[in-house]
Amino acid sequence: MKLQIAIDLATTEKAVEMVSLIHDVIDIVEVGTPLIMREGMHPVRTLKAMFPGVTILADTKIVDGGDIEAGDAFDAGADIVTVLAVADDATLDAVVGAARKVGREVMADMICVPRQARRAADLDKMGIDYVCVHTGVDVQARGVSPLHDLDEVKGVLQKSKAAVAGGISMKTIQAVKIIGPDVVVAGGSLTRAADLRAAVIEMKNAIRN
Repeated sequence: MKLQIAIDLATTEKAVEMVSLIHDVIDIVEVGTPLIMREGMHPVRTLKAMFPGVTILADTKIVDGGDIEAGDAFDAGADIVTVLAVADDATLDAVVGAARKVGREVMADMICVPRQARRAADLDKMGIDYVCVHTGVDVQARGVSPLHDLDEVKGVLQKSKAAVAGGISMKTIQAVKIIGPDVVVAGGSLTRAADLRAAVIEMKNAIRN
């Protein structure tokens, strides 16, 4: 399993500061949607230039204009872009096509998808690299967990890798580990830690040992 840190509530400068502490121990650095909404592709471009060996995911949540928007993110240095699984198949195909042109990857975000296993099977056939079961922040507030859907989604994937996001912390990591996704996405539980590097190492050890 790989560990992905979601950097949402930060500036480019703060993101650089955080990644400088963990670039040698983190697997994937996500430039989160809130940061992209505020600063565009600038944080993606800056992080890739400063840390060329780090896998950068741009959480673009593309829903239309797949070729254009994915292309812009890849041009900025993103190794992986996200597209919403609820988008039309034509958009998903366009994002995958844009990724294949430059040898990059695509993660489909399953947020708000009602029949997750069925859609995951479709995405698998489309050539999506990662299918991410994602319980959004607003839904987490109601006590909803992504684990049930993750188990079902993982069961139908044949080629795509499974990822999970939504309230992942050291309190939930053992339950996640039992299901065994390929990528574990953690945000606030890492970025708000008093010692970021120690928190990343602790979680990484938990999912691998």
